[in-house]
Amino acid sequence: MVRRIDVTGTDGVRLAAWEFDDPPKERAEAAGAPGVLLLHGLMGRASHWAPTARWLAERHRAVGLDQRGHGRSDKPADGPYTRDAYVSDAEAAIEQLGLGPVTVVGHAMGALTGWQLAAKRPDLVRAVVICDMRASALGAASQREWSDWFDSWPLPFATLADVRKWFGEDDPWVERPSPARGEFYAEVMAETEDGWRPVFSRHQMLRSRATWVFDAHWEELAQVQCPALVLRGLDGELGRAEAQEMVRVLPRGQYAEVADAGHLVHYDQPDGWRAAVEPFLEQLAEDNREDREPVSP
Repeated sequence: MVRRIDVTGTDGVRLAAWEFDDPPKERAEAAGAPGVLLLHGLMGRASHWAPTARWLAERHRAVGLDQRGHGRSDKPADGPYTRDAYVSDAEAAIEQLGLGPVTVVGHAMGALTGWQLAAKRPDLVRAVVICDMRASALGAASQREWSDWFDSWPLPFATLADVRKWFGEDDPWVERPSPARGEFYAEVMAETEDGWRPVFSRHQMLRSRATWVFDAHWEELAQVQCPALVLRGLDGELGRAEAQEMVRVLPRGQYAEVADAGHLVHYDQPDGWRAAVEPFLEQLAEDNREDREPVSP
């Protein structure tokens, strides 16, 4: 089951948080479970984490956040869609939901939010999972490519089947057919009077991306003092060399990779994703138990 909890982000923006509890647990038991905040990437939504949240909920209090401009959260026309706004929103969600100290599991832009929050508020973040997000600057050419890509979308889509086919097969960015990619984008479409359109503004997505794509983020990465797992799909956007350099820069970094996975690692290969992430979380739990054990006189 899942229940929606509205929280208030920076500048009063209403954010939709989704607490996953499957199978249902007693509230008293759930209250004592370690918190996990799931942060989607650009254009994503909390529901993309549902398969992950189901197995997390066996031992954790798992909450997904629709970040500003995404999903069921507010999409203010004037923003802001800055890095500070996204990080402050996550900070507010953790505090209002009583999740901290929390493990932040982030994909792409959500991963950047996670490590920036860990650098800013080490008291709130117990650990970070960084999935397929680069620390290096991508530059102006990357932003132009994204703008051209958005312009290529054949909106509106007549049916959800058309959404799945275009993003899974016909999109020029698709190197080989990917049904999972088609399903991913089908989840972020809504039916309108003239067909199916994204639930987000593509213009706002470009504005959001512009606040991080031109800068490198190594300095903030080096400030993350908690355990951090850098995870990539072998066919994703984060290359092995850069991922391993990120691990080296992180004071307590670890590395993992998932075979046969692209950028949407957790959605594309859920079993491989779980096999890579679960040992990291189990080790955190073991370390926390050892920290709490009384020292013999």
